[in-house]
Amino acid sequence: MKPIIKVKTGMKIPWDVRYSLSLLILLSSTLFLCNGQDYGTPTEDGAGEPPPEMARCNGIFMSYSFGSREREYPHVKNVTAQSWAFKSTAMIVNAGKEELTGWQMFIGFRHKELIVSATGAVPMDGDFPLDASNGTTFVGSPNTDLKTSILTAGDFTQISTNIEITGTLFGVAKSVMPMPKTLKLVNDGWECPAAKRKGGTMNVCCKRNPKFKVKTGPKTKFAPRRHGDLNIVYDVIQSFSSNYLAQVTIDNDNPLGRLDRWNLTWEWMRGEFINTMRGAYTHKRDPSECLYSKAGQYYKDLDFSQVMNCQKKPAISDLPPERKDDKVMGKLPFCCKNGTLLPPLMDPSKSRSMFQLQVWKLPPDLNRTALYPPQHWKIDGVLNPQYKCGPPVRVDPSQFPDSSGLPAVTYAISSWQIVCNITKPKAQASRCCVSFSAYYNNSAIPCNTCACGCNDIDTNTCNADRNPLLLPPDALLVPFDNRTLKAKAWAKQNHMPIPKKLPCPDNCGVSINWHVNTDYRNGWTARLTVFNWRDFAFEDWFVAVEMGKSGKGYENVYSFNGTRVPPNNRTVMFQGLPGLNYLVGQVNGTHPLRDPPVPGKQQSVISFTKKNINGLKIAEGDGFPTKLFFNGEECALPKHFPKKSSGHRGGISVLMSLVFAMATAFAL
Repeated sequence: MKPIIKVKTGMKIPWDVRYSLSLLILLSSTLFLCNGQDYGTPTEDGAGEPPPEMARCNGIFMSYSFGSREREYPHVKNVTAQSWAFKSTAMIVNAGKEELTGWQMFIGFRHKELIVSATGAVPMDGDFPLDASNGTTFVGSPNTDLKTSILTAGDFTQISTNIEITGTLFGVAKSVMPMPKTLKLVNDGWECPAAKRKGGTMNVCCKRNPKFKVKTGPKTKFAPRRHGDLNIVYDVIQSFSSNYLAQVTIDNDNPLGRLDRWNLTWEWMRGEFINTMRGAYTHKRDPSECLYSKAGQYYKDLDFSQVMNCQKKPAISDLPPERKDDKVMGKLPFCCKNGTLLPPLMDPSKSRSMFQLQVWKLPPDLNRTALYPPQHWKIDGVLNPQYKCGPPVRVDPSQFPDSSGLPAVTYAISSWQIVCNITKPKAQASRCCVSFSAYYNNSAIPCNTCACGCNDIDTNTCNADRNPLLLPPDALLVPFDNRTLKAKAWAKQNHMPIPKKLPCPDNCGVSINWHVNTDYRNGWTARLTVFNWRDFAFEDWFVAVEMGKSGKGYENVYSFNGTRVPPNNRTVMFQGLPGLNYLVGQVNGTHPLRDPPVPGKQQSVISFTKKNINGLKIAEGDGFPTKLFFNGEECALPKHFPKKSSGHRGGISVLMSLVFAMATAFAL
């Protein structure tokens, strides 16, 4: 008699039948799981079915899916000014038979997107928050390469990457789906058709161009090194379970870029702190910040009074030259130049800085291979270009000469590159400015109103939006506060209106006057005068002048060193001669109670030829620079240049020019 099992329904099932049903259910569930693994999407849980377009792609498949958005504060009626917080997902999958190393995915955002965070990737164009209104390129982090399904048995964690994007967008009505304009792979040798869009998703399948010739060169395991205005490399050269030794190398690769007294900051993301440094120092050393942090709780026996810095965002500067041979902090190549990074065109030996730091880690990173670079790098100088730095990108380990002196090469354990590029100063945000004058016009056009900002002055007493008043040329020799009487008298003499609310000053620490001196049939000359209104000096200063078509005719400079800047040779760099490369700061007048302060000054005449240059019209703008740089910083140019009228009085203009030159020479 077979055993009987009673169930709630009252139905009786024999044991052998129950065993057969259980086995059938088990086999069915196994088949279901296998089927899900074969056709799952490249997500962490592997659930769901892939897009049908991916199944038909035999290359690199990419997709973008808009998730959600919420209205942000402040709430405004103007649709174009309203901001929305959004979430979206991008995906890249290697559906082909060729491994993709160092993948680069471009998303053509077009709604003034500001990317706040992204998981699984980092942007190449800057750090978070990132202005992606013109699109941005993502690279893998930490998964920089996409292997093939053949070599990984379909392991989606190795052949794909998901990017979870969070950010803000502007100017889109609630009924409009804010999708990117383009989606493409920008790696060399790959071609992508126009992305297909359906609702809130878009996708594209990119394929290798069979005609593309691979550039011969060393193969890289990680992302290839990029070229920028300022290149920073973070190398780990020693690694222990609880700490590692890192070396930071800063290279100035821009022919007009420069930093003076550079100040570098970053952000530790995993509780690290700096125990010791060589070649640089931090601006704050507070043991209490260590004792009351997670580091103090974990390293209970460590003497934190000897620790260099425990700040999450340390401020780091170069050592002064007198510390170069210090046995504890110095003795490192390319260090101890007081934070000076000159263009390689001026002095290649002074275009690099280097320092080392011993970094201590916290759990769970207590093993030799748990190495993470700091994020959010920023670097700045004194009256220098403003740099915008991207995130650290893992690159192939750096190579160093072997310390033993043998013809061998030593490699870093891990290396990351941070690329910083010069940003064009915004309106009223420069640090230097230019004034224009000419022999054929009585008046000089001074620097623009608030050229270097008006944040520190009371704009109720002056007009920040009005053009500056024209001046007699000799008024450029005195500070702005002492020009008011001269400006009013000059306006009355030349029958020009005087506004009740005078324009605000330019507020620039350095101003440069460009004066067209002569103009004749075969050539012309200009005079360049540099004024330092600061209370400190500039050593190894330089001025770079970018001319239009007249730049080809540069002949000579008589009190400076002049060097053409390749590749177009229309930009000329001027430096002080030996003994005159020191631009002193502002000093008091001969009689301080009645004389205005006197700025530091350098001046020279520059000659140009008109040979082989057709249609050159000096008085109509060809005699004035299109860009002018002081120590790498792009200076604000006047909105207009002196015009030559039919009724001008040349004799008086030449006289004023001579007065200005004599006054400057006397001051020098």
